[in-house]
Amino acid sequence: MAVKPKTAARTSSRYLDHLLLSLRNRSRLPARIWPDDDRHHLPQPPSSSVAAAAAAAIPVGDDSQPPPPLKLSHPLLRALEASGPASTPRFSQTLARIVISGLSRHRLAAGRLVKPLCASPSSIPLAVALFSGVDDPDAFLSNIILRAYINFDQPHQALDFFRRYALPSSVPPNHFTFPLLAKLLAELGLAREGPCIHALASRLGFEFDLYVRNSFIHMYSSLGDVDSARKLFDLDLDSDIVTWNSMIDGYIKNGMVDYARSLFDHMPETDLVTWNVMIAGHTGVGEMDAADHLFVKMPERDSVTWNTLLDGYARKGEIASARQLFDKMPIKNLVSWNIMLALCSRIKDYRECLKLFDSMIAIEDAKPDNATLVSVLTACAHLDDLVRGKWIHSLIMDRSETIRPDVLLSTALVNMYSKCGDMSSAAEVFDSMEERSVATWNSMIIGYGLHGNGEKALELFIEMEKAGQDLNETTFVCILSACAHGGMIMEGWWCFDRMVRIYKIQPRPDHFGCMLDLLGRAGFLSVSKKLVDGLLIEPVPALLGALMSACSTHCNWKLGEIIGKKLIEMKSQEIGPYVLLSNIYAAQGKWDDVAKLREMMNKNSLQNGVGFSLVSSVLENNGSVGKRNMILSMLCEMGSSIKMSLYNH
Repeated sequence: MAVKPKTAARTSSRYLDHLLLSLRNRSRLPARIWPDDDRHHLPQPPSSSVAAAAAAAIPVGDDSQPPPPLKLSHPLLRALEASGPASTPRFSQTLARIVISGLSRHRLAAGRLVKPLCASPSSIPLAVALFSGVDDPDAFLSNIILRAYINFDQPHQALDFFRRYALPSSVPPNHFTFPLLAKLLAELGLAREGPCIHALASRLGFEFDLYVRNSFIHMYSSLGDVDSARKLFDLDLDSDIVTWNSMIDGYIKNGMVDYARSLFDHMPETDLVTWNVMIAGHTGVGEMDAADHLFVKMPERDSVTWNTLLDGYARKGEIASARQLFDKMPIKNLVSWNIMLALCSRIKDYRECLKLFDSMIAIEDAKPDNATLVSVLTACAHLDDLVRGKWIHSLIMDRSETIRPDVLLSTALVNMYSKCGDMSSAAEVFDSMEERSVATWNSMIIGYGLHGNGEKALELFIEMEKAGQDLNETTFVCILSACAHGGMIMEGWWCFDRMVRIYKIQPRPDHFGCMLDLLGRAGFLSVSKKLVDGLLIEPVPALLGALMSACSTHCNWKLGEIIGKKLIEMKSQEIGPYVLLSNIYAAQGKWDDVAKLREMMNKNSLQNGVGFSLVSSVLENNGSVGKRNMILSMLCEMGSSIKMSLYNH
């Protein structure tokens, strides 16, 4: 029987093993990294320059003489420069030789090692291990590691490194350290530590450094301490445009737009950043007239300027102004398209959303990202456009290198498939998700409910509970609606009871509406009436309307009449309650009461809207050529069937 040969270990792995072993046994490392004069008389084996240098680093003789200063011309350092990125085996080999030789304990050599290791988040812990082995580390080394953690969005790891390694090593901070610490504390929201770092900088004399002072202004503003930021700003010291911009941005972050504008008006000089920050401040509080005034006065504009004003119009819901500005933009980038697509989706103008997306794809000025596709998939879900939705899904799969589905995008896919009725595809996407949000579960539950599979929806609801997922108010609206569509009365009551008793969720009108729908379909009108009477909130017309419609369906004329009269009192200017009550009277033959209702409707100038056919709408405006041809063919077939039926009779 053949035995599968063992895979040979990688060369770099053996060197890394030596490295880790040496880090665990630093006490065994040599104190000397250069030979004395007698060393040169030792025989040298023929080998590469790197190996020779490593062998030469083994200590021999007396250690009483201090080693000469380390120079960049050292063979191992030259080999390190030529070894390439930290991810290559050659770098790992050189790194291992430097550590084994003891050279890594020198600040200069450690700095040449730490910098490439900090180019990747996965190798930063190794850089920290090297830092801990340096005899006398300096601020340069610690700043490299701090900056790497911050750049890779790992602020907690950066703070942990500073507390566990930099401070115990008595590394004296410099004027580059304090801006990093200020940014770190601002990101973590550590308001108590901010003044401590500021006091340390003042004690060391760095408060007068303009770069440090600007960073502290930004830190205090981000932490909500605008007064401390203003005290720093008002110091009789040199200031630059960054100082003014930091203070204006601080005021805007804390909602003090008037103070920011006053400072803006007194600035000795401004730049593009100043104008953009101020426009963003006005748009953030909905002051579009002031923002537009600044926009017109600006000496120059960039894409940030246009997008900031566009986003302000979009958030305020000024659709016409947003579209007019969008059409005038000299350059539309991805942010511009995403703002407009999200606006159309938010105002439920889904057809316009898809038209904009088609234009974006045709122009090819910007490649769609996750935010783009979320808006488009939302439009597809509401328009029941399964064909386009599947095309978007294939686009995501084809561009897997640039578009990586997150929870939001995957949830949009699940929602699109479930609303379009393709539950198998929705389940496939749902099962492939490594992480799910509550909205993901809700989309699947409501999808099963809408398509009559209440039992599957209930199974998913129970599975959601077992998975430990937090349930919200919308979850119970989805499951109660699914129970109502499936006629699952007992299951619906069970879910409603769990919502109130177990999850302590106060029922909203949506929940009562689902319960009324559930009971009304089953004909339990007396129970529905008790449920409405027991509401802790004022009954909304929609709930009474649902109950009244159920009364009409199940011929409970007495209860329907009572509810109809109450609805007319609550919504006297809407025609719906009049029509429902008129139908109830007509079903009982109470034509006098029908006539009285007609008089009331005429007196209040209430009329039914003109009816129209969705078929005619498709034929005239919205339908594609294929849909129009299909509908015309069906109409012709229906007409022929009617004629044949009349002829036969």
